[in-house]
Amino acid sequence: MPASATKSLRVAVLADSDTRWKWGALTARRLTPPAAEVRLDGYLLRGRATPTARQLNEIGVRADSLREVTAVEFLRAMTEDPDERYDVLVLALVGGGVQAVLHGLRNAWGAGRRPVVVTGYVGVVYEKLTDGLLLRHGADLVLANSRHDADRFRAVYEGVGADASAVTEVALPFLGGAPYTGGHEPRTVVFAAQPSVPDNRRDRTYLLGRLIEHARKHPEREVLLKLRSKPGEHTTHIEELPYQKLVQGIDLPANLRLVYGHMGDVLDRTDLLVTVSSTAALEALHRRIPTAILTDLGVRETLGNHHFTGSGCLASWNQLDAGHQPVPDEEWVARQGVAAGGTSCGAGSYATAFDAARARITELLERSGHLPPLNPYYTPETAPGYLPGILARHHLGPDGAPLPGAPAADRAPGPVRQIVRRAARGAYRHGVQRVAPVIRRMGEL
Repeated sequence: MPASATKSLRVAVLADSDTRWKWGALTARRLTPPAAEVRLDGYLLRGRATPTARQLNEIGVRADSLREVTAVEFLRAMTEDPDERYDVLVLALVGGGVQAVLHGLRNAWGAGRRPVVVTGYVGVVYEKLTDGLLLRHGADLVLANSRHDADRFRAVYEGVGADASAVTEVALPFLGGAPYTGGHEPRTVVFAAQPSVPDNRRDRTYLLGRLIEHARKHPEREVLLKLRSKPGEHTTHIEELPYQKLVQGIDLPANLRLVYGHMGDVLDRTDLLVTVSSTAALEALHRRIPTAILTDLGVRETLGNHHFTGSGCLASWNQLDAGHQPVPDEEWVARQGVAAGGTSCGAGSYATAFDAARARITELLERSGHLPPLNPYYTPETAPGYLPGILARHHLGPDGAPLPGAPAADRAPGPVRQIVRRAARGAYRHGVQRVAPVIRRMGEL
């Protein structure tokens, strides 16, 4: 990396939810050399999942500045504000958001000097693989969290004739914590809930009932229901039926508690992590904590637990109630980029997982004044019936330019605007979590 870049780097992260802010900010930290002086500026894309202050505090990742923006406001800040000149830009967004910003930046930057643009995925990629990848194509680096993902990503790009050179193998940036060394007293079982898996009342009620039953069968254990968000908050996925609501009116065993907080802190006291398909499973496996992927509802693509086929971790509540403890397959674990270092399958060290990405960014920074324009796979020529709709959702035209009437970035929202915005967001969340399920049930009558 150039001497000037080593001394000081400016990095921006644009995120659209709490989990993506966590991934984006931690990825940005790991992509920069430890010796570099780094300024990290955060931008939160305004929308249904914009994180609350509580969620941001729980994540605990600090930025030098943090503000909420629309896509158009962000593009204007990147191109019109002389104080917003960055070396690296991390897009921690849903696929459509990445594609819109890439086209917007391509339109704004052209062939001029620009930062290195990085994107990727928050965790397990178990659905919409091709769609999500092609929406992320065009960034300088598309990060893959494991060797398994890197192979799949390249196969998709090469299969449609797109340049696959941007695919770069790294690891999940939030893995860590002390390795598991033995049982706690009392033995602690944690069920990691997910906002959208499963997605219906019957299955969520079933899982809650089995968790309660497990606690009653094992009163000597501490059983924790780890929740992602509080009522009214949203994460990456919409949660129509939060477990907090499902437990209302149920007499819970004394040894079963609902908990929030940082997943790493919860794993510090975990002896068995149980989930359907949460990324928390990878965090637990990395620390060698016994981990069970539930099969009670089947092993299905819609649940995401099919991703863990071959892991050795698949199990049912019946088996767990009887004392079964899954043993992970070492080769599978290594290909997922977790439990790295010291494994017999040559997984390498987690400490060096970002070295290749860092080297690639160093190379690009050395010629940042000569980087080619961003070049997404989707264009008005290749996807004329798909791309315009994606761009329009972010107030951008087919060429990536802001549409007439797009929100201006020249003034901060006043107090009335802020109140209206919060009220609108609250109404949306109320509709998702309360009104929509009622309408759906009425439709099933």
